[in-house]
Amino acid sequence: MEKNGNNKEIIEIDLLEVLMVLLGKLWLIICLAIVGGAIGYALSTYVVPATYKSTTKIYILNKQDNNTVTYSDVQLGTQLTKDYAEMIQSRTVLEEVIEELELSDLTYETLGKKIKVETMTDTRILAITVTDTDPSVAKKIANAVRESASVHIQNVMDIEAVNVVDMANYPEKKAAPSVVKWTAAGVVIAVFLTMALILLSFVLDDTIKTSEDVEKYLGLSTLAIIPLEAGTKQKKKKRKSKKAKGYY
Repeated sequence: MEKNGNNKEIIEIDLLEVLMVLLGKLWLIICLAIVGGAIGYALSTYVVPATYKSTTKIYILNKQDNNTVTYSDVQLGTQLTKDYAEMIQSRTVLEEVIEELELSDLTYETLGKKIKVETMTDTRILAITVTDTDPSVAKKIANAVRESASVHIQNVMDIEAVNVVDMANYPEKKAAPSVVKWTAAGVVIAVFLTMALILLSFVLDDTIKTSEDVEKYLGLSTLAIIPLEAGTKQKKKKRKSKKAKGYY
């Protein structure tokens, strides 16, 4: 640590020294990384509620469609699918689903957050995905939204038919939380925090430990170095000699 002309302290950090400090605490970093990964695994497995996704797909057929469909028809249909997606998540459709499935504990805003509508590239196929903590409920909501939205789209957009491409599936595997991602995140966070604390402790430690520190921070040269082990051995020898004299 040095002082410049404005009496401001400048901290000089040797990157090699920092690396050596981190390597010296490698055992601590590894141990806490294991603990962090275990915490992430436990949270994703036992604490955070599992969610499931059920998807149903529909195909929208315009009245002007004939047996042949041109590329311009596909482009126009693709642009219209954005309108269809908005109607699928409209208040009319969601309130009808809530009433049909007797989901009295949900508002249409809350139900809307569970629903995601995606359009397949260059097609008029829409995928309706519902996320819920209960896989059977997710499937029921997806099918109910599809049925209600189909009628609503036909009435509003004057569509000939809304055909079902895929019925809603029963999700057997949870969609979230991912055990692998949570475990990896726990390891990364633990390693980052441990390294940050080690480096902070290193930077804030201003004690003199070596002769190089004396020359670097105090500007003084050391005349001699007394090894700690040698000093302790000499003390032990003196104690032994005193005890031996006591027997004579």
